[in-house]
Amino acid sequence: MTTSRRGVVLVAVLALIWGSNFLWIKVALDGLSPVQLTLARMAAGALVLAVIVRARAESAPTDRRFIGHITVAALVGNVVPYLLFAIGEQTVDSALAGVLNATTPLWTVLVAVLAGQERNLTSTRVVGLAVGFVGALVIFQPWTLDGGDNLGGQLACLAAAASYGVSYVYIARFLTPRRLSPFVLAYGQMIAATVLLVPAALVAGRQSIEVDASVLAALAMLGFVGTGLAYVINYIIIARDGATVASTVTYLLPVVAVVLGAVVLDEAITVAMLVGTTIVLVGVALARRTSPARTQPEKASRR
Repeated sequence: MTTSRRGVVLVAVLALIWGSNFLWIKVALDGLSPVQLTLARMAAGALVLAVIVRARAESAPTDRRFIGHITVAALVGNVVPYLLFAIGEQTVDSALAGVLNATTPLWTVLVAVLAGQERNLTSTRVVGLAVGFVGALVIFQPWTLDGGDNLGGQLACLAAAASYGVSYVYIARFLTPRRLSPFVLAYGQMIAATVLLVPAALVAGRQSIEVDASVLAALAMLGFVGTGLAYVINYIIIARDGATVASTVTYLLPVVAVVLGAVVLDEAITVAMLVGTTIVLVGVALARRTSPARTQPEKASRR
């Protein structure tokens, strides 16, 4: 019973951390460009994980195959989605970004099927995918948009979620079989992502920086807590209570993002957002149903 209660508390904490990331992105964008923000976030997360990996006396492999795979994982699992969410939140609310992130498990299943990694595609799961993407359409309401910046921002957030889906499948195929510590994998991804972002920052992130207390606080929460510490908590949940318990975070993230966006930033909560989110989560629940003999590539929908 004690372990179960601890698991519930840790899931709630992780949902609060990851769900609040969309709020911190919105606040940090007041003083930083998307590229600057993403680079700083990666560097801060790498620093946290470096301390943990060193304390655990672990080290990452240095062979070319590992470096190549971890670089690709960093690109599709960190650089692209983190940058796209930052770009998207320039024109869309943090709550909406958090809601669109909930489609990640749908993309993961779809990519796994297309890549031939998932062959247990039952009729229930097909229905789940269809229902989930219908929910995304309800959130988008493309019939009410004029194709302006808001639509572009929403598409950027949806593409970020799709990139997460690609990363889960890629990691499951090329990195998970190596049975390395999750901390080593996360640290390797953060370092590779930071290196990849430096040239981008030199080219596209050279505009002036306007940093005040709120921007610094948001960056610290996003980097050290939301990107670094969150990996540790997620690993503890998986190790103690299993991947199924950890995956429940997927259903809590949009709730946290919507509530924080409304309370802190006074963002509007629309009927379409609430209905669409509910439909997406129902679709996710159906799409993730597997037989006991098989599991899915993803463990949780991170942010």
